[in-house]
Amino acid sequence: MWWPFRRNRFKNLNREDLVNSICELERQERTVEAEVLQKIKEIDALMDKGKKEKNRDLQLFYAKKISHLNEEKATCMERGMYLLYNIRLMNKLKEAYDSNTFFKTQTKVPLSELLADQKRLAKFLNKALETRIASEDVLTSADELFNEVQSAYEVSQPIYGVGKTEDEILTMFEKENALSEQQELLEEHKTSNKKKKMKMED
Repeated sequence: MWWPFRRNRFKNLNREDLVNSICELERQERTVEAEVLQKIKEIDALMDKGKKEKNRDLQLFYAKKISHLNEEKATCMERGMYLLYNIRLMNKLKEAYDSNTFFKTQTKVPLSELLADQKRLAKFLNKALETRIASEDVLTSADELFNEVQSAYEVSQPIYGVGKTEDEILTMFEKENALSEQQELLEEHKTSNKKKKMKMED
C-alpha cells in the first residue's frame, strides 16, 4: 500500500537522458527499417524467380519463402511503428521539458517580475499614454503654428521677384541669344555657299 507515496520520477528528469533515449530509439528504428527494406528486396527477387521458374515444386518452395519473409517483414514493420510512436512521445516529453525550463527561466527575469504586477503595470501604462498624448499635443500644436505662419508668408519681391532692372537685363540676354542664333545661321549659309562654288569649279 506504499505506492501512493512513491517519489515523483519527473522531478529528477534530465534532458540529456531524454535526448540519449531518443537517439537510441531512432537508432533502433533505422535498424528495423533496414531489415524491412532487405526483406522487401529478398521478396522481390524470389517473386522474379518464381515467375520465371517452370518447376512446380520450386515455385511452391519460393512461395513458402515469400510467405515466411512477409510474416517477418510484417513483424519488423510493427516494431518499427512501435518505435516511431515511442520516439514521437519521447519528443513530446522533451518539448514539455524544454518549455518548462524556458518558462521557469523567464519568470526569474526582472522584466517578467515587473509584468507580473498587473495593477502597477496598468497605472504605468496609463501614465505613459497620458505623457504620449500630451507630447503629441505639443508637437501637433507647434506644427499647426508653423503651417499658420508659413501660409501667411508671401515671397519678398525685391529679393526673389523680377524687378525693373532684372527685367531689362533678362531682355538683353534674350536679344543676345537671338543675335547669336542669327550669326550661327549666317555662318552656316556662307559655308554651304563656298562648298557649292568649289563643286561647280571642279
